[in-house]
Amino acid sequence: MKYDPVKHHRRSVRLKGYDYAQAGAYFVTILARHGECVFGKVTTGQMRLNAVGQAAAAVWQALPYHFPGVTLDGWVMMPNHMHGIVILAGEVGGMRKGEASAPGSPDISDTRRADASPLPERPHGTAPRSLGAIVQNFKSVSTRRINALRQTPGQPVWQRNYYEHVIRGETDLQRIRQYIVNNPAKWHEDENNPNRP
Repeated sequence: MKYDPVKHHRRSVRLKGYDYAQAGAYFVTILARHGECVFGKVTTGQMRLNAVGQAAAAVWQALPYHFPGVTLDGWVMMPNHMHGIVILAGEVGGMRKGEASAPGSPDISDTRRADASPLPERPHGTAPRSLGAIVQNFKSVSTRRINALRQTPGQPVWQRNYYEHVIRGETDLQRIRQYIVNNPAKWHEDENNPNRP
């Protein structure tokens, strides 16, 4: 297919002029390619991770080991997407630091390897230690791990880009934390659920 600059233009969903490497709390949603339910399933309101979901969750939990100044707060892997709160550079606006945790979280000891290191500094492209670099690293490393697990080298796992929201204060943070906690119980209503009525 020939490149069409109107049809194939990548539009940024980021806030124009915002520095995503600055201290702050960010809510991210990352979707599986084509909305495929590859990470597990929701049973009686609880997310049950399969091996692919456990691999992705382990890479997510290891991010603070590879990005100094990064703290993970609430997060959840869903059948075809994940939600997480990333805090850059510690405490921000009275919000306390959180810890990466989820029921049935996999062991992260094997994720502290060279293939999970942050991107090197470059004059162009993704800013080092920015939210974009963190998400890019998560998607890249988890894709390699998942492809090794499934024996599908080179296959995409994640949809291009990701959704982000700059968290603006304690009330916003609490609302998003609750959304994350409630997400599995509300899977039947989720817009990403391919079987939603």
